[in-house]
Amino acid sequence: QVQLVESGGGLVQAGGSLRLSCAASGRTSSSIDMGWFRQAPGKEREFVSVISWIGGSTTYADSVKGRFTISRDNAKNTVYLQMNSLKPEDTAVYYCAARASSYLPYNYWGQGTQVTVSS
Repeated sequence: QVQLVESGGGLVQAGGSLRLSCAASGRTSSSIDMGWFRQAPGKEREFVSVISWIGGSTTYADSVKGRFTISRDNAKNTVYLQMNSLKPEDTAVYYCAARASSYLPYNYWGQGTQVTVSS
């Protein structure tokens, strides 16, 4: 089992920045990819970004490319999402997720953290 705990959400004005953190515990050695997803009210959950635990390769959704940066600290078993130039449409609950392989679905999820961007 892998436990994920997100933090760092909050209220920010458009153009501002926030950094989300996701602390992983448990069998973290079984997690290969760590991803961020978000779900806005009335919308489906969508992919934001992913980083491989080994090698550190990253992928971003087009909607956040150039504004968000995902990173990891293996020693702390923590993944970060630096969000800059935030827009009102970034408002959502942000979830951290983990999976054992890039070919498998995400099977571990955090509880989510609310990000609200005011115009």
